[in-house]
Amino acid sequence: MGLKCGIVGLTNSGKTTLFNCISNTKATITDFAYSTSKSNIGVCAVPDERLIHINSFIAAEKLVFATLDVVDIPGLAKGSSQGEGIGNSFLGDVRQCDALVHVLRCFDNASLPHIEGSVDPVRDIEIVDFELQVKDMEQIERKIAKVEKAAKVGDKTARHDLEVLLKYKKHIENFQNIRTLDVTDEEREVVADMMLLTEKPMLYVCNVNDKDALSGNAYVQQVADYLNSQKDEILTVAGKIESEIAELESEEDRLEFLKDAGLTEPGVNRLIRAAYKLLNLISFFTVGGKENRAWTIKRGMLAPQAAGTIHSDLERGFIRAEVIKYQDLVTCGSELKCKEAGKLSVEGKSYEVQDGDILHIRFNV
Repeated sequence: MGLKCGIVGLTNSGKTTLFNCISNTKATITDFAYSTSKSNIGVCAVPDERLIHINSFIAAEKLVFATLDVVDIPGLAKGSSQGEGIGNSFLGDVRQCDALVHVLRCFDNASLPHIEGSVDPVRDIEIVDFELQVKDMEQIERKIAKVEKAAKVGDKTARHDLEVLLKYKKHIENFQNIRTLDVTDEEREVVADMMLLTEKPMLYVCNVNDKDALSGNAYVQQVADYLNSQKDEILTVAGKIESEIAELESEEDRLEFLKDAGLTEPGVNRLIRAAYKLLNLISFFTVGGKENRAWTIKRGMLAPQAAGTIHSDLERGFIRAEVIKYQDLVTCGSELKCKEAGKLSVEGKSYEVQDGDILHIRFNV
């Protein structure tokens, strides 16, 4: 799909630790601020129990999970919008991402001092938000100056655009993120080319000590209280535990470790699924033959375009899609029984593929 999820946060918040847990790329971790000058890019498999369950009904030689592109962006600092730390390099990488995961330090560690001198995740949210808001304001003001000239000579489109831009500017002047601004699709088009930083969907991850992995702590509660009026999702993850789980090679050892820690699955699995959802992505499945596979599409995609993610010929020569719902396969127990029970539907070009659909594409090129 080409969509990227960026991992952001202040230095020493645990960003790179979590990145290493989920990605096929391993980045160097240090205790020093500004020790990294470039972003790390990796790919992670999206955990999906449905694919494993499907394989118990329709066995294949190989399972291929959906994937997600992740970018570990170097630690931000107060003043990044003015070039502090790695400054504009960081913000440029943020602009290229489609959604953001903000890792917040919610743990105490005297040997790992906080760059601001104390642990305060709400303050850290405000620092990152402010730096992103400053860059958005710069862009909006530049566009306002350009549009104003056209509006003065009577350009009606420019007048409309100017009203919209002033609405955006006022929102940021009140230290609010663009994603919380109530705008129409038409108004959103006015700023679409600007790739505004605070418009990007955001997921917050509270990185806690091992003992707080299950119940959280006072820092996590502060974050929840602060974000109470927003729709942004909050996850609690213990980065140290996650890194130890990731180092275990056997599934049996991982399950035993999770049991000892009181967990049912690695926290990073929840993180990956939440990031996938944040990007408005869903999965459909193809089964039979050598592999059972999950495919990634944007929510709302029609059947021919979904077929095109498998191969362009399937979209070009699309005839129909034979669809079985995942839950119907589980209930009936096989594709044949789904057909006998009338649970296989034949869909045309206008069918909107749903999360968990099992598709057989019929095409002719």
